[in-house]
Amino acid sequence: MPELPEVETTRRGIAPYISGQRVSRVIVRNPNLRWPVSKRLEKELTGQIIHSVRRRAKYLLLDTDAGTAILHLGMSGSLRIIAPAEPPRKHDHVDIVFGDKALRFTDPRRFGSLHWTRRPAMQHRLIKPLGYEPLGEAFNGDYLYLRSRNRTVAVKQFIMNSHIVVGIGNIYASEALYMAGIHPKRAAGKVSRNKYRLLAEVIQEVLNDAIDQGGTTLRDFVNGDGKPGYFGQHLNVYGKAGEPCISCRRPIREIRQGQRSTFYCPKCQR
Repeated sequence: MPELPEVETTRRGIAPYISGQRVSRVIVRNPNLRWPVSKRLEKELTGQIIHSVRRRAKYLLLDTDAGTAILHLGMSGSLRIIAPAEPPRKHDHVDIVFGDKALRFTDPRRFGSLHWTRRPAMQHRLIKPLGYEPLGEAFNGDYLYLRSRNRTVAVKQFIMNSHIVVGIGNIYASEALYMAGIHPKRAAGKVSRNKYRLLAEVIQEVLNDAIDQGGTTLRDFVNGDGKPGYFGQHLNVYGKAGEPCISCRRPIREIRQGQRSTFYCPKCQR
C-alpha cells in the first residue's frame, strides 16, 4: 500500500501541472471504487480552478471554490499526468481533464476512493478523526509519551494508529523502531519519554528521507510521472529477514503483528 512518502511524492509530482488550472471535463469510467464516486463530482468539479493540492495523512485534497476532491490511492492506486487523448486501459477509472492535459487515476484493485465535498475538507468524515501529522510542528516525543500512558498495545501498533499519528505505515514503522532501538512488541505504555523523543525524531527522519528518494519501491507504486520510487534500496530491516543487522550482525527476525510482517533486530531493539 502506498504510504505517506509515496502520497507526498505523488502530490509534489502532480501539483505543478494542475495547480491554478481549470477543469474542463471530468470522466468517471467506473464509479465503483472502495466507496462509490459521488454522482455530483462530474458536474460540480467541471469548470472549477484547482487552487491547491494538499495532503492530509494519505489523502490528497484538490481544493476549489466549490468544494474539495478527496482522493485516496488505496492499495494499488496511482496518478499520472497524461495527454487527454491517451486511450484508457482496463483499470483507468477517472480522468480530470485540464485542456491539453489530464490527471488519470488508475487502481487495479479498486480499494482507492474519490470523494467530493462542499464542506471544509477537514470536516469530512474520513479526515476529521485523523491524528497528528508526523511531519507537522505539533508532533514530538512528548506528545507520543502522553498519548501512550497506560496503553498495553504494542508500540508498533500504537504508532500506526491513525487516530494518534497519521501516515506511518508498516514499512516505515519497522524502520523507525529499529533506528530508535525499540522492540516492536514492547507495550506502548512501557516506553520511556526519552525513547519517544528519539522515536519522534527518527520517524521524521525516515519519512523525510523516503520523500527525498521518491518513496519506497513497491510492486504497484509509481509516482506522479509514472516512475517507481527509490527508497527501497535504503531500508535497514524491512524485508531483510535472515540478513545480518548492519550494526551488530545478528540476523534480522520477522514476526507477524496485526496480520502484517514486522522486521527487527533482537539485539539492538529492546
